[in-house]
Amino acid sequence: MADIGAEEARELARRELSKPEYHRDEPGLFQRVLEWLLERLTELDFAVSGRLPGGWLTIVVAVIIVVAIGVAIWLYLRNPGRHRTSRALLDESRPRTAAEHRADSERLAREERWAEAIRERLRAMARDLEERAIVDPRPGRTADELAQEASVTLPDQRDGLFHGVRLFDDVWYGERPGTPDGYLLLVGLDDRLRAARPAPLSPTGGPA
Repeated sequence: MADIGAEEARELARRELSKPEYHRDEPGLFQRVLEWLLERLTELDFAVSGRLPGGWLTIVVAVIIVVAIGVAIWLYLRNPGRHRTSRALLDESRPRTAAEHRADSERLAREERWAEAIRERLRAMARDLEERAIVDPRPGRTADELAQEASVTLPDQRDGLFHGVRLFDDVWYGERPGTPDGYLLLVGLDDRLRAARPAPLSPTGGPA
C-alpha cells in the first residue's frame, strides 16, 4: 500500500479536529492546541524522504492519537464545572459582612439575576457562619468545604447544606440557569442556618 505524505496526514487530522463540535466552547484555546498537535504530527515525517514510514498504518495510529487528545480537550471544555469547584467562595481581597452579601443577593433577585443572587446568598451564609464562630474564618474555603465543616457543628442542617451547595455548583460552574425556585431554596436554607444552634460537642470533639 502506498505511503502517505506528512501534509496529507496533517490534512486528515485537521479535517477531523476542525469539526465545530470539538471547539464550540472555547475556539481560541482549542485552535492553539490544534495547531500544536498538528505540528507534532508533522514532526513524525522524516526530512530525508518527505514521507511517513509505514504507510497507512502509521497515519491511522497518528490520527487516532491526535483525535483522542482532541476529544479529551473537548470533554474538558464541555465540563468546566468539574475543574472549577475548587475556587474559593468568598473574595477575601475585599471582605464583606454577611449582611452586605445578603443585601446584594436581595437586590440581584429583584433584578432577576438569579445565578448571581444564588452566589451572593451562599456567600452570606458562609460569612454568617464565620461571624457566629460556627466555622473558623479561613481564606480560600470552597463551597463544598463550607458544607462539610458546618455540618459537623450543625448536623441537623447537613442535608440542606449539601443540597444548597450542589445547587450553587450546578448553577455557577455547571452552566445550569439560575431560577427563582433555586434562589428561594437558598433563602430558606439561610433562614434555617441563622436559627440553628451548634450541637453540644462530645469529649472527642464531634457532636454529642
